[in-house]
Amino acid sequence: MVEITLQKGRDYMYEKNSFVEVHSIVFDANERTAKIPDDTLKVPYEMFVKGYLVDKAEVGDDVEIITVTGRSVRGKLLKVNPTFKLDYGKYVPELSMIKRILDDEIE
Repeated sequence: MVEITLQKGRDYMYEKNSFVEVHSIVFDANERTAKIPDDTLKVPYEMFVKGYLVDKAEVGDDVEIITVTGRSVRGKLLKVNPTFKLDYGKYVPELSMIKRILDDEIE
């Protein structure tokens, strides 16, 4: 299961229409189809969705949001003003060496 870190404490009320991220369990591990790998069978099928709060709420509350496509979704409020995080992993020194070798070969 994914470890979930709540963004703020439980004592802060966020306004209606705040942009947020919610989390919900679509299927528990025992509800998943048997036609998937064994390690996948052991964990629930989770959903993380971003959208706009329908009513005021605190982080950790069960809320309803409206997505940018107009879909209504329920879940536990995780983050307010969530950011997109993307990286390509840790630096691999061997790749720099390979680049230098290839550059020398091309010249």
